[in-house]
Amino acid sequence: MSNDIIKLLPSLEEVYKDFHANPELSMQEVRTAKIAATLIKKFGYEVHEQVGVTGVVGLLKNGEGPTVMLRADMDALPMAEKTGLPYASDKKGKTADGETVDISHMCGHDLHVTWLMGAAELLASHRDLWRGTLMVVFQPGEEIGAGAKAMIDDGMKERFPKPDIILGQHVMVGEAGTVGYRAGAILSAGDSMHIKMYGRGAHGSMPQNAIDPVIIAASTVMRLQTIVSRELSPLESGVLTVGALQAGTKENIIPDDAVIKLNMRTYDDNVRRRMIDAVHRICYAECQASNTDHPPKFTTIDSYPVTENDINATATLAAAFKDHFAERTYETAPAAASEDFSVFGREWKVPYVFWFVGCTEKSAWQKAVASGDINQIPSNHSSKFSPQIHPTLQTGLETILVGALTWLEKA
Repeated sequence: MSNDIIKLLPSLEEVYKDFHANPELSMQEVRTAKIAATLIKKFGYEVHEQVGVTGVVGLLKNGEGPTVMLRADMDALPMAEKTGLPYASDKKGKTADGETVDISHMCGHDLHVTWLMGAAELLASHRDLWRGTLMVVFQPGEEIGAGAKAMIDDGMKERFPKPDIILGQHVMVGEAGTVGYRAGAILSAGDSMHIKMYGRGAHGSMPQNAIDPVIIAASTVMRLQTIVSRELSPLESGVLTVGALQAGTKENIIPDDAVIKLNMRTYDDNVRRRMIDAVHRICYAECQASNTDHPPKFTTIDSYPVTENDINATATLAAAFKDHFAERTYETAPAAASEDFSVFGREWKVPYVFWFVGCTEKSAWQKAVASGDINQIPSNHSSKFSPQIHPTLQTGLETILVGALTWLEKA
């Protein structure tokens, strides 16, 4: 298969550049989904489109054997690209709220789709090497934490065979050509909340007539910081960030309400539950302390579970990676980013493994490591995030092939 991988790379590079130049927002990935569906249909897959709005599921049955699910996410981000690449995106679109925004693939999902398309083609062309059922999944809406659940809610568990293993990966800052794996928690849980705190408005010169929501929100923000610093053990990990505090329109008007938007990251389900409970407790208590007429209102913006790789399956995959990639594979530390990939494994109650593929030019990475400045390299969600195409394209393709063939029965 090695020669076929090399032969396929030029066409895959063009596919990648096309996706990069034509990004689509979450749950709007119509063009991307159609391109993926058309390709796998050409190679004999039973194709199901519009699963969970724009999701695509392809099944390739090749005799008796395990069912292996391979997943790639398709959506882009509502942000401008500033890479200066000849294939950079200049696209704009409308969010679900009707806001016109720039769109770009600054997270790398364009690579993910390209990798999976390439793997789907090669595995279909080499059915003589394996037996079983291959399920390729092109998922929408990862960036808003809605896509995996949308596909599950669209009857995915009832419509398709239960996988024996679910595999996925993400391009990340790191030396291009390397592959990072980890048993247990590899990505954090992410929970974002919109909290509305109600006061009572009045003239700025008459505070006695008001219940000031600005004071309530300010006190709440300070108190929320004590959840990590005073309620978690130093051996536990958690991050709480208040990213927005919004209230009022004019300096001499005490407003009726204030809004707090916050984000939390955790690696343990128990810590996650305790932090969420603490946020609710503190917000209610601050409102009660100010004698508000209404309790705070909580709205979930998005919610991602911990991505926690199966220990035994990770050991199996790590051995296969070491055999194929040798010194180019390593055990990675957990990342603070979040994913909805694990929703599939949690819903089906089957093992899953998620890993990282490095994309930073080797000398740039080594120089940054030597100087201790790796945080200066534009990372995922940076407007200047720019994966090195080669060897990243080939490496990610090979990781999927190695992963799939590790579980599919050998012919």
